[in-house]
Formats: sequence, structure tokens, C-alpha cells
Amino acid sequence: MTTFVGRGACDRRLLPPDALLLGFHDIGEPAVSLLDFRDLDGAVDHHLLVFAVTRGACCRLFGDLPGEGARWYLPSDLRALGQSIVEPGSDDAAADTLRLARSIELLCQLFAALAEGRLIAIEGATSLAETDIARIAAARRMIDERWHEKLTLDDIARGCGINRDKLTRGFREIYQCTVAEALSERRLKQARRLLAASDLPVASIGYRCGYLNNASFTRAFSRRFGMAPTEMRRVGIAA
Repeated sequence: MTTFVGRGACDRRLLPPDALLLGFHDIGEPAVSLLDFRDLDGAVDHHLLVFAVTRGACCRLFGDLPGEGARWYLPSDLRALGQSIVEPGSDDAAADTLRLARSIELLCQLFAALAEGRLIAIEGATSLAETDIARIAAARRMIDERWHEKLTLDDIARGCGINRDKLTRGFREIYQCTVAEALSERRLKQARRLLAASDLPVASIGYRCGYLNNASFTRAFSRRFGMAPTEMRRVGIAA
């Protein structure tokens, strides 16, 4: 594991051939920070703190790797640990040792948080407050877990303790889509799985996935996947 502190390109001579890069964006700023996961071709020049770790070591120690190109919101406790690596608060003689120890600690805590589902995946920078991000992430989890229910925007906002206007704005900022689009996407992907894995009638699948009638289900499915549910099932069977 190699830790790079400061802006600019990482010295590739110090990187192992199978290195993965974990870049901490704006780690030294009093704002929401992001964690980027990149391969060696990923751009992390603008990050203040970068970890280079081997794929093999990550698999041995943590059992799995995040998806390349993934991004997460970095919560305050982990951001503070990252800041202590950038500014270790010691003389030069001890700084390198402290940075190494804290880098290992932060890497272990990151993978633990990922395994426990505590890191919030996002797809863009945000200026939202930390508490609002947590509530919007809870809204996303509600959609992922309760997609089959008749959820409304008001239901989701109340369930996550946030007003609907802030939820609407924040959801679009973080996830680059509306609440309705995220719910529709979750339902339609489940419908596609049921079409491939079951013999249920198309109308029954649509109803199970939150659509009140077959016509609305067929329209939504066709817009999303470019073919009607019956056609996708026929093509799937033929394949």
C-alpha cells in the first residue's frame, strides 16, 4: 500500500502493476467529501489524498473489490481520519509512520463500512448537508427494499424525515434522477427478472411490480427496454 498526499499525478514508478486507486476528493475541506475508486487509468490528479493498493491484497484482506468507477459519500468520521493523514500534526520524523498507520486504519474502516452498507453511493458532487444526504440515502434504500408497495413521494419523505421539496432536489443532485424514475427503474428491473425466471402471466408480473393494469405496465416496460414484456419473454425463450 502506498499513500500519496497532495495534488498532481501519482508517481507511477511507486505503483505495483495491479494497483487500484482510492482517491479522497476535498478531504481537507469543510464540505462533503467523495471517495472515488479507480483503476490505474482513472484520473485522481485533483484529489488531495490517494491510496494505491493491490487487487490481490484487497481480495485477501477484505474478500472483495468495489466496482471500478464507483463513488461514495465520505462520512464525517472517515473524513476526519483522512484529514489526520494529510496533516498528521507531528514532526517530520514521526509523520511518515503516523501516515502509514492511519492509512491502514482508514483502508480497513472503509472496507468494513462498504461491507456493512454504511457508505452512501452517489453519482455526483453535492453541497447538501450531511444529515440531508443520510436521509436521501435512506429514501433510496426505501425504494430498493419496498419497491413493490404503493409508495408516494409524501410516503417516502415522511418515512425518511425530510420534506418533499428537499427530497426531490437532493435526490436529483445525488442520484441524477427523480424519485419516480428510481422507483420505476427498480420495478421494471424486477419485472424483467420475473419474465425470465418465472412462468407467471405478464399481467400478474406487472401487478406484482406495482402497476395497476397491464396497459400501463406494457407502456412503461416498452419505453425502458425497447420491447413489450411479451416480446422480451419470447426472445428470452428463443435464446
